[in-house]
Amino acid sequence: MKVIRLSALSDNYIFLLYAREQNIAAVIDPAQAEPVLKQLDCLSAELVAIFNTHHHYDHVGANLNLMQRNPEVKVYGCAEDRGRIPGQNVFLQSDDYIDFAGRTGKVIFVPGHTHAHIAYYFPPEGLEGTGELFCGDTLFAGGCGRIFEGTPRQMVDSLNKLAALPDNTRVWCAHEYTLKNLQFALTVDRDNSELQKRYIQVQNACKQGKGTIPSMLGVEKLTNPFLRYSQPALQLATKSQDAVQTFACLRRMRDQF
Repeated sequence: MKVIRLSALSDNYIFLLYAREQNIAAVIDPAQAEPVLKQLDCLSAELVAIFNTHHHYDHVGANLNLMQRNPEVKVYGCAEDRGRIPGQNVFLQSDDYIDFAGRTGKVIFVPGHTHAHIAYYFPPEGLEGTGELFCGDTLFAGGCGRIFEGTPRQMVDSLNKLAALPDNTRVWCAHEYTLKNLQFALTVDRDNSELQKRYIQVQNACKQGKGTIPSMLGVEKLTNPFLRYSQPALQLATKSQDAVQTFACLRRMRDQF
């Protein structure tokens, strides 16, 4: 299974899963139809599935247009998003499994950004493979999503679920926010040498016009303040000893950054 990153709107990413042997494809969070259709035409591949993480328009905006290409396409989303995802015909629960091209992915319920947000995790194939995590707007490279419909407690629990996955998991998040996320992270975790090194790497990538996604979950655990909220440096920065309060304070600070 090959993952192809497509740019959309101002800072969105769409992910196309491609299986060469079967010549089929699936798309994750299609904000726009044009880049998806262009890539499908380039591959001469059949679109068989649309995997949505949540209902926001910049993640589902192309669903109906893509269904015109293949009316039998399966449109996946959380069961609790029923009526909010255009064309949805598969309704997923936490810990359900999905299949694409012989590879099985697990559905992880991660409310917080929205009340029905889910992520899709494909474990590694073989000893040297990487896992693939498609986490929408829950976990970002260097950050996390805003809390619109959920609570800080929910978001903490959701991020903890993702942080429990293996370090060799590629994090395919849906926005290019990394540089600003790390700029904020340095204001609350400035003595973190791993964060300092990562910031320089991301700066260089952005200067060269390169995307920063995917990141690796192991790197996130070392540098992302929203996974490190229980560390003394973060508690000191927020003047809080309670983990959830520390997290909530960090999220408010990032909102205003």
